[in-house]
Amino acid sequence: MRLIGFSTGALMLNDFRSALRILDRQHIRAVELSALRQNELVPLIEELDRLDLTQFRYIAFHAPSTMDPEFEPVAIAALEQVAQRQWPIILHPDAMHTPVSWGRFGDLLCIENMDKRKPVGQTISDLTEIFKLLPNASLCFDIGHARQVDPTMSEATAILQSCKRRLRQVHISEVNSQSKHDALSFESVLAFRKVAHLIPETVPVIAESRVAEDEVEDEIRSIRKALTWERLAAAGD
Repeated sequence: MRLIGFSTGALMLNDFRSALRILDRQHIRAVELSALRQNELVPLIEELDRLDLTQFRYIAFHAPSTMDPEFEPVAIAALEQVAQRQWPIILHPDAMHTPVSWGRFGDLLCIENMDKRKPVGQTISDLTEIFKLLPNASLCFDIGHARQVDPTMSEATAILQSCKRRLRQVHISEVNSQSKHDALSFESVLAFRKVAHLIPETVPVIAESRVAEDEVEDEIRSIRKALTWERLAAAGD
């Protein structure tokens, strides 16, 4: 069975402790610690030794989605503490100013494909160029971003087929026209099923859906439906 968890930032914006309490009550076994704004990064990292994360089978860390050039070396130095724990570091490609500096993280660095707002990172062509600069990096595949960029899921298919050996984590949510992360709709479930067979069951899935605690269980059910291969679904899911 797929390991499905949540981003702390999706459950509680800028309140990772409250998000972790929700995940504990819901018996969720995977988490992505989120520091999406650069001012959140150092405070979160400074708290890592004081957090009880023993319930989680999988932990990832989302670096700031945008960074000032002068903050980049600060972020890299701080994230060394994450790398020492062998946690994947999720990074938006446009947040990098000196990509070669990020190469020190090897395959722990997970480059995420982007939504329509971003200047780069939406297509397999973009990602191919990024991986030339970071040949050891892995991929965090955001299926919601891919659908927003190309609702036919052709680009999603191309990314998954070309980067299958790099795939380390999946982000899932419905990404709306304003690039906000919502709960999955019936339409997104159907779209995601088109590429579910390209996502191995061993790859952890992190929900970025903005849902309340009493909606977590329903969202996980929707995610399981979305990641069921459509041929199996047609046979009686």
